[in-house]
Formats: sequence, structure tokens, C-alpha cells
Amino acid sequence: MVDEKKIYEKIARELDLGVDRITKTVQLIDEGNTVPFIARYRKEITGGMTDENLRDLHEKLILYRNFEKRKADILRMLAEKEILTPELEKFINSAKSITELEDIYRPYRPKKRTRATIALEKGLKPLADMLLSGRKEIEVKAGDYLKDDVPTIEEALKGAKDIVAEKISDDHKARYLLRNLIYSKGSIAAQSRKDESEKKDSSGEKDTSGKYEMYARFQEPLSKIQPHRILALNRGEKEDFLQIKIMVPEDEAVMIIRSRYIKEGFSSFSVKHLEETVKDSWKRLLFPSLEREVRGYLTEKGEEQALKVFKENLKNLLMAPPVQGKRLLGIDPGLRTGCKVACVTETGSLLETAVIFPTPPRKEKEKSARTLRELITRHNINAIAIGNGTGCRETEEFVSEMLSSDSLDIHYTIVNEAGASIYSASRLGQEEFPYLDVAERSAVSIARRLQDPLSELVKIDPGSIGVGQYQHDVNQKKLKETLNGVVESCVNLVGVDLNTASTSLLSYVAGINKTVATNMVKYREEQGLFTSRSQLKSVPRLGTSVFKQCAGFLRITDAKNYLDRSAVHPESYKTAKKMMEELGLSFEDLGNPSLVPDINIKELSAKLEVGIPTLEDILREFKRPGRDPREDLPSPVFKKGVLDIKDLKEGMQLKGVVRNVVDFGAFIDIGVHQDGLAHISELSDSYVKHPLEVIKVGDVVEVKVITINQEKKRISLTLKH
Repeated sequence: MVDEKKIYEKIARELDLGVDRITKTVQLIDEGNTVPFIARYRKEITGGMTDENLRDLHEKLILYRNFEKRKADILRMLAEKEILTPELEKFINSAKSITELEDIYRPYRPKKRTRATIALEKGLKPLADMLLSGRKEIEVKAGDYLKDDVPTIEEALKGAKDIVAEKISDDHKARYLLRNLIYSKGSIAAQSRKDESEKKDSSGEKDTSGKYEMYARFQEPLSKIQPHRILALNRGEKEDFLQIKIMVPEDEAVMIIRSRYIKEGFSSFSVKHLEETVKDSWKRLLFPSLEREVRGYLTEKGEEQALKVFKENLKNLLMAPPVQGKRLLGIDPGLRTGCKVACVTETGSLLETAVIFPTPPRKEKEKSARTLRELITRHNINAIAIGNGTGCRETEEFVSEMLSSDSLDIHYTIVNEAGASIYSASRLGQEEFPYLDVAERSAVSIARRLQDPLSELVKIDPGSIGVGQYQHDVNQKKLKETLNGVVESCVNLVGVDLNTASTSLLSYVAGINKTVATNMVKYREEQGLFTSRSQLKSVPRLGTSVFKQCAGFLRITDAKNYLDRSAVHPESYKTAKKMMEELGLSFEDLGNPSLVPDINIKELSAKLEVGIPTLEDILREFKRPGRDPREDLPSPVFKKGVLDIKDLKEGMQLKGVVRNVVDFGAFIDIGVHQDGLAHISELSDSYVKHPLEVIKVGDVVEVKVITINQEKKRISLTLKH
């Protein structure tokens, strides 16, 4: 039986929180409450744990429950086989990690047919025990085991040594010591395969870019290797460019085993055969097993770091501030097939589409410029959004020239279009715009991404948005779960307009699945716009428990009941009205911070018998109902001019937008054909452990050009002063 108390105590120690708080928070999770709901509306119980804290707790809870369950399963299986001794039970119960647990269980696991099991079938275990004891008479006694399937003394000794070799490889203490040796003194080495010039990467191309060049003759201590390098090495091995090995001081490894199995006073005959057995066990059994384990552990750590970076980048991209109140013209760049153009209203409704050919091979610049001017004038366009895909810079040059030659007071910006083509070809894209072709839908998506990145990006699988590193090299199930959690957090942090939200957006609201989201949109279409949150209870399959989870995150911007416009949960409406009475406020006063007086929250909490965090949240909503946290962030960078990489000079200072952050630095769009790289060592005048400490996706930064390599299209930047 799983010991839940032990699990809560362990999590409490790791998170530096009280056991009582962990216990009550876990109870909320086990009752089916969602992470966003607990984080926002149960602060008194959690002590104000953030969404991220709660997800961390939930992950640890699953991990440790599985660990304790595995312990219980092993104890049960050993008891059923009648081999569970008090000492073994104590060992198992004291195991601190899954690795230690499996090491202890290793000798008792069902085994495939091995050299040792064959020797055991031949009845050679007593001879193996004699060898392990170092007894001199083994020389003589070996002859007692000769029979049809053991014809010679050499065969008998060989079988006994196979049994001992496997016993050594199953020794959990030896494995522990050897594992520590590998991690403390081992290294990982890579070299190019001999026929590297003929090898091709996963896309079928030769490695002409030299992306594995630095790993052609590479070796680094395991204690210092960076997580992103592990994933790079793994990819190089997978694509057959690199050969990877774990290097270990073999003499020390053998000495560790020898010290456990060869004792003073052993016969010279036994010592000779035991030394041979120790070396055989290390080379044939222990090292290959530990190497696989170490590679697996390193990969796991690399994936964890990649997921962490991906999470942070995705969060910053989704939380980019919306460009509100503007009519936009979106352009999906193209060369041979032309640029698809879409004009949208302030709320994202499609006005008109067109196709222009301003770039080679057709290069119809004048005709294309005329078409754009007409669209801009006809629809009162305020800004232009250009996708950053193929043909982006050529299209940007054309737009820049057109805007500078005209008197139009319009600017443009570059938008990350990763995943736009996936949305365009998706069932959702087809349902939204059945009469548009794929590229025209992309143009609409690009314009909408600038208007409200969050609302548009939720329509795409988060893994296709393209921020992060080595996304195809990590566990895809884990990637999907992690990124979906990020999207859910962002959607619920911002809140959702119940009367305009798409099915995709609604399905990320706490407690709502795709079926309920579809029913909500259908109800809205058939019954008219929602006028109060209470109407949600009439939506099919949106029961009491779902209402409890989702209601606070759904807003009705022009609701008669002011509280339905806010983030105040319906369960707190009575409390909110009592607060209004205490503050002398009417519904007409709410939303005007100057009319909301200061109050002693502690005294009010005691009077109303409501927790301080809940009262503080309600008070904030009185001042700014349904405030969008993205409003406080810097707006996108709009521009009129454009540079070419040939225009760059070393030492030039420019303004750029961070497009991606990785372990070794940040890629920054400075308005030329190629994003520049600011290496981690160039991000700050002081030491930076990881780029995310000082920079994030969407940041507008001042950079200086260090070097330019036009041939390789590489630009090195610095943010140092």
C-alpha cells in the first residue's frame, strides 16, 4: 500500500512548504480541481502557490506515487516467491530513487536465458560459490562437476565464472559505486564516422552546413556537459554523422569491483580466476548496462532543459501584447506563387483577400504596390503584418519601398508565422474560411496573430509554433503535455471573452474540453450572445463541477451584472457585494480606481470571515475589471525601413526583437535576411548562467554587431554596453 504521508513529507521538503499545506493542496487536485482554478481561487489553502508551483507539485506527486507503487509491487512479488527477507525488505523500503530500487531488485528479476542461467541449469552454482569464497580446493573440486554437458574442468570453471560475473553485475552496491565513478570522472566523446562525407542528415542532405563540425573530435566531462550538447550529440548519432562513447577510467572501475570480491587470504588459483571474472563482468555486463543508463539519464536531463526553454519561450510568445483597435493587412510572403494578402477588421473579421507578385520571378512591383494602396485606402488599414517565412525579406523590401515612396502614415512589423500553414490546412481553418485557399488563410492568421497572438496561436499544436530547441528530439508525449499546460496557463491568466472566443480558445479554459467548448459556441449561435454567467448552466454537458472550474475565467464585457465582466468567481459574488457595502460603492463606481477607497484588508477579512487573498483579488477587480496582464508589456516594433546583410558593418548599433531563446544564446531579428545570434557570453556585462535569466522571446533590445559572415549568413551580436 502506498504511504501517502511519506510522499507529502518528501514534496514538502523539496518545495520548502508545510506538510499540512501540501496535504490540502493534493486533496484539491485529487478532487478533480484544475491547476488554474486552484491557483486563482484557492489561494488561502495553497498559500498563494502559482500555476507553475502547482504543476511542479502535481508532477512530483505522480512521480513519487509511481515510485511508492513500484516499491509495493516489488515487495509483493518477492513475498509471493517466498524470497523476501527482513533485511531485503529494509533495503527496498530505504531506497531513495527508482535507480536504487531497481538495482536492489535486479538479482530477483525474471531473466532471459544468459550464459549464467545456462551454467546454473548445469548445476554449477556450488562451484561458483566456492570460487567466490576463494577456497583453495576449488582446483580439485572442479572435477566433481564433470558430466555430458560439462565435459572438461575448463568448461566447469567457465560456467562458474559466468555465474559469478552475473552476480557481480547485479550487485547494487557495486553499481552505485561505479555509477558515481562514471559521473564524477567519466566523459562523453564523439567523433565523425569515417564515411561522414557520404552520410546524410534526416532530411536526406549532406552536412554541408557543418552543424556537427564542432563535435567531429569532441570530449567533455560528464560533470560539465551542457544539456543542449547532449541533444545535439544524440541527433548527430541518430543521423549517422557521429559515433558517441562514454569514456571511463577502466582501471579504477575494475579496482572498485575487485575490492568487493577479492579478499586477503584467497588462494592464488581463485584470485587468478576472479580477476578474469571481474574484468569480464565489467566489460561484458556492467559497463554496457551503465553506459545505456548514463546515456538515458543525460538525455532525460537534456530533454528537461529543452522543455523548460520551450515552456518559457512559448509563454512569452503567447503573452505578447495584442495590437488592439487597428485594422490590419496581413501578408503571407511567397516567391513563385506570389504573396497572399488579407485585410481584417479590428476584431479579426475578414474584409478582403488578394494576391500580389512583387518579388522574383514575376517582380510586378508597380501593379502590386497599386493593389496594396487600394486595399489600404478602401479598408482604412492602420498597419501591415508580414510573415517571416520564405520570401519575407524580399517582401519586406518591397513594402518598405512602397511606404517610403508614398505619403501613407503606415508602418509594418514582422510576425512569426510558424505553424500558420498547419492551421491553414487544418479542419478548423477549412471550417473558418471554406472559400479561401491555404495561403490566403495563412495571411488571415498572420494578421490576427498581431492583433491577438494568444487567441490565434491556440488554434495550432503548440509543438508547431517553433520556439525552443531540439523539439523533435525530446519525448513527444511529454512535450505535448508540457506545452498544453503552458497554453492553458496563459489562456486562464488572461481570461476569455465568452461571446467572441473560438472553440479552440474555449477548450483551454479550466474544466472545459472540446465537446463542451463546441456546445458553448453552438448555444451562442442558436440562443444569442451570453448576457450572464448563469446561462452557462444551460449549455449541454456543462454541469455544476465544470461551471465551478471555468466560470471565473469567462468574461462578458457588456454584462448587466458588473461582476460578470470581471475575474471575480460567482462563488464570491455575495462577498463582493458585502465589500461594496463596506466601501460605500455602487456598480457604477466600479472600474474607476479613484473611487475605490483604501481599506484595512485584515480587519475586513476578520469581519467577513473571508481569506485575505480572496478579498485582495476582488478589490483589484473593483479597480480594473478583467484586466489583461498583457497590457503592461511593450508593444511590437513597427518600422518603415529595411536593411540588407550587406548594409551591416561591425560595430553598428541596432534595435532588434528576440525571436528565440536557446541554452547557448538568443536569436534576434534586426531587420535583415538572417536573424543574428547573441551568444550567452554576449548577453550581459555580468555572468549569465542561462539566457532566460536576462532575455525572453518578444523583448525589444539594443544590440551591436560584432561579426558578419555573409557566406555562411551568420551575424554575431552583443548586448553588452
